[in-house]
Amino acid sequence: MLDPLVTTFAGQRGALFWLGLRTGVLTMLTLGLYRFWMKTRLRRYFWSSVRPGGLPLEYVGQGGEKLLGFLIAVVILAFYVGIVNLFLVFASLSLFEGGGAGYLLSFLGVIPLWFYAQYRARRYVLARTRWRGIRFGLEPGAWGYAWRAMGHWLITVLSLGLLWPRMTFWLEKYRTDRTWYGDLRFEQGGHWTMLFPAARPLLFSVIASLLAVAAAWLGSPGWLFLLIATVPLFLYGLLHYRVRSLEILTNLKRAGGVTLTARPRVGQVLGIHVAGNLIIGVLLGGALGLFAAAGTAIVAAVAGPATFDPGVDDLDIPIALGIGLLFGAYLGLFLLWQVFRQVFITLPLWAHYAQTLTIQGAHALAAVKQRGRDDHVEAEGFAEALDLGAAI
Repeated sequence: MLDPLVTTFAGQRGALFWLGLRTGVLTMLTLGLYRFWMKTRLRRYFWSSVRPGGLPLEYVGQGGEKLLGFLIAVVILAFYVGIVNLFLVFASLSLFEGGGAGYLLSFLGVIPLWFYAQYRARRYVLARTRWRGIRFGLEPGAWGYAWRAMGHWLITVLSLGLLWPRMTFWLEKYRTDRTWYGDLRFEQGGHWTMLFPAARPLLFSVIASLLAVAAAWLGSPGWLFLLIATVPLFLYGLLHYRVRSLEILTNLKRAGGVTLTARPRVGQVLGIHVAGNLIIGVLLGGALGLFAAAGTAIVAAVAGPATFDPGVDDLDIPIALGIGLLFGAYLGLFLLWQVFRQVFITLPLWAHYAQTLTIQGAHALAAVKQRGRDDHVEAEGFAEALDLGAAI
């Protein structure tokens, strides 16, 4: 086996556009039911496009198991919302003569479910991913991840964001150290302080924004104009931190004698987002113009010649038709936005991350043995029910 293994990407915009459009239309026609199969088909396309050493990844998840997992999650969440929330609100009304405390506790009670759902979704995706016929896997540990995530978020908030790198590292280490490729276990190396250089633009923008707000609050409103510069810097800092932290953490992962080398470029990722959003804006503007022209023509044709007979309400049908066309145009634009985003942003990002990834020590992969199947009955149900599972 060649060493190192270079990763290629075989996805094409045209094929993805028609796949996204077909599955999106079916999702609309089935009132959202087909979204589980749409997501499955899109994942299969993206996974098969990523080819380490020329061999594609495989995604073997099924739309039916996603639907079943979603229904299971909805039943459990319905019990929580209907029973636990009712009890909390009742106790709040009884003890504090108001429902505020109950609503607050109810909201706080949902937070661990968010993190639980994220971990479970990752476990399901890895369990349904193969490369060279070998399954990936993630050990059970969703509740452990949820409590750790809440603790790290609390520390990060209390530090005004300064300890964000600490949270990033330890949560990633928790997930990575429980990840397997066959019988080969991953390990996350390094220390959380190594992420501070990646966070410098982000931390600088946060500190500058806080100082500007503090100065304005103390009686110098002119300092608020500094936010014109710090807010864009904050957005750039988020992107810079995401790309650089991913690079640092990936380069310190290992599985036995296998290591990874990632070289994503912040400038190219930024360019993909900027150019992609500009293209999407232009295309959606053109589509909106076509929808408006077609809708106007249809309404005018149905309305026919204007009449001045006060006893006849000729506007009822055109108005109803216009409302229907407006609703259809909204759904159509939303569908096109989703498809264009996949084509002009998601696809180039996947291509960039894939093409800048290499695998070292590939000779050790020959000895990897298959792992057992993880049935994972509820699939990504909680992530879907909590609206955390929309991403590919």
